Amino acid sequence: MSKKILNIQNLSIKLSNSQGTRNLINDISFSLEGGKTLGIVGESGSGKSLTSLSIMRFLPENSAWSVNGKIFFTTKNNQEVDLLSLSEKEMQRIRGNEIAMIFQDPMTSLNPSQRCGEQVVETLRLHQNVSYKEAKKRVIELFTEAQLPRPEAMFKAYPHEISGGQKQRVMIAIAMACNPALLIADEPTTALDATVQMAILDLMKQFGKKYGTGIIFISHDLNVIAKMSDHIAVMYKGELLEYNSTEELLKNPQHQYTKGLLACRPTTGKRLRELPTVNDFLNGGTNKEEVISTEERLLHHQKMYAQTPVLEVRNLNVEYALKKNFFGKTTKKLQAVDGANLEIYPGETLGLVGESGSGKTTIGRTILQLVKAQSGNILYKGVDLTKLSPQEMRAFRNKLQIVFQDPYSSLNPRYTIGRAILEPIRLYKIRESEKECREEAFAMLEKVGLDASFFDRYPHELSGGQRQRACIARTLSLRPEFVICDESVSALDVSVQAQILNLLNKLKKEMNFTCIFISHDLSVVKYMSDRIVVMKNGAIIEVGEADELYKNPKNPYTGMLIQAV
Repeated sequence: MSKKILNIQNLSIKLSNSQGTRNLINDISFSLEGGKTLGIVGESGSGKSLTSLSIMRFLPENSAWSVNGKIFFTTKNNQEVDLLSLSEKEMQRIRGNEIAMIFQDPMTSLNPSQRCGEQVVETLRLHQNVSYKEAKKRVIELFTEAQLPRPEAMFKAYPHEISGGQKQRVMIAIAMACNPALLIADEPTTALDATVQMAILDLMKQFGKKYGTGIIFISHDLNVIAKMSDHIAVMYKGELLEYNSTEELLKNPQHQYTKGLLACRPTTGKRLRELPTVNDFLNGGTNKEEVISTEERLLHHQKMYAQTPVLEVRNLNVEYALKKNFFGKTTKKLQAVDGANLEIYPGETLGLVGESGSGKTTIGRTILQLVKAQSGNILYKGVDLTKLSPQEMRAFRNKLQIVFQDPYSSLNPRYTIGRAILEPIRLYKIRESEKECREEAFAMLEKVGLDASFFDRYPHELSGGQRQRACIARTLSLRPEFVICDESVSALDVSVQAQILNLLNKLKKEMNFTCIFISHDLSVVKYMSDRIVVMKNGAIIEVGEADELYKNPKNPYTGMLIQAV
């Protein structure tokens, strides 16, 4: 039996401010053995990250924050210490050396002005008595173990020069540099493609086994947790609802919240008319699954594909300049979209799937003329959008709209939600008088499940799911005929994701718009789409009816994406 490296007893965290005292973590206890992985799962605000920050002692140490309980940690030399009772100087010796942490966003965690290799060298030399030469040699070894291509070149690369998956591998190398006894991974694969995600998870498991490192893996995705963990802890609003072995918890969940989390992820087997949500289970309602039959779907598609396409993409080529010489001439370029051909029919949801860099977002933005094509045509109801001037294109803007991936950066932080929705309504004169414009804005808020109180709130006052609802309300306030959803649910909790997917399907039916749904998550794309288009390296490699493509992929790459899900 492995030794217990972490033992948390009755941990409670409170935050006091002018509005009173809030219990953020309420009396939780769990333990972890060396070489084992504990998965902590729950929605945003459940207390997962707060628990990890308290282990690292990263929470502010002032009168506003109150952290009580015991966090016993067994060091490499078998000393048991209570982390909450250590001085800051003693904690500095433990952080990075004995306990390491990988954060969700590697771009903000890595120093943008320092080469990747130097950042790992810094960690090694801070905690170990080694020369620069020895540290560099160890970093190259770590980069090789982390399966980074060209480790020597990666050592010299800056974070902005490498992909998201490669940045996360650098973060893992930094975390594992000193062979820590405990590794905390806080949502480390949330924004990554399914294939990259799978590789990162495998890499972390390999490191854990090789060095006997105990891992706390935090996620809101039970699929990922199931792959990584020996035990799972389920958290909700600061409470530890359920704690069991992975096999037992997935087979026989006890709490209604856990059952909801397991059910709200789109299934790849049956096609549900509406996804169940966590609230369905928490409110004690019986979750009646309504399945769309193959015959009903076939009949719907026969009617749809008998129509004339609403949008046609013909031999589209888009290039990005990677390098220019002194005179501004492009010396190195990237073929982002390579000879793409598409037809989209009225009322259809076309899924666009592929890894980062496959060209799916570029196609979406080129359709909207946010990116210019080098060659090819984009015909919308017979009008070639690539031939229009900026002034002529403006007349089409209300007909073709987009919902972006990050709802926070796509909303003006200085505008209230009401003003953000009102502005396009006024600009395109959707309603005549100011009173009618405001009524329309309130009606749109109601349509997306936000009440009138959200009209005067600012984006920072909303949760991620509420912000995305506000973005959808702003997009649909123009009554568009064609909407592009670009990774619009990828950063959301699975429970919120289910709500947003149900909302999009409901509004699509009510408002009768055509949709391109872009994502790297094939299970979500399958649930939303009539047909799926698979892209790789800028080229379309497979197109097919969603269920059929998922069942019988023709291209090996498509099969690999499905396997990763």
